[in-house]
Amino acid sequence: MLWAIYAVDKPNSGPLRAKVIDAHIQYFTDNQNVIFVSGPQQSDDASENIGSLFIINVKDRAAAEEFLHNEPLYLGGVFETTRITRFRRGRFFNPELGDPAAN
Repeated sequence: MLWAIYAVDKPNSGPLRAKVIDAHIQYFTDNQNVIFVSGPQQSDDASENIGSLFIINVKDRAAAEEFLHNEPLYLGGVFETTRITRFRRGRFFNPELGDPAAN
């Protein structure tokens, strides 16, 4: 089942994020079998990351919590708040509508 993990960064957490970004990328590489989609949330002008959104496919809330609690951005103290909610995929998105700046 799908779970959405919504995380908001602490103010001015860019340096914290930079310290653990390599470990974060490795964690996501190691766990790509459960990640439906993920990415940073950004300020309106895209000048800074202000949070993260992960949608993962795991068996239950406990597994989603375990995923989050082992995530390097979480462990590194980047997040001010997090929220986990069940997510049901509705219509599949059109990949052509993705943000071209992210590619």
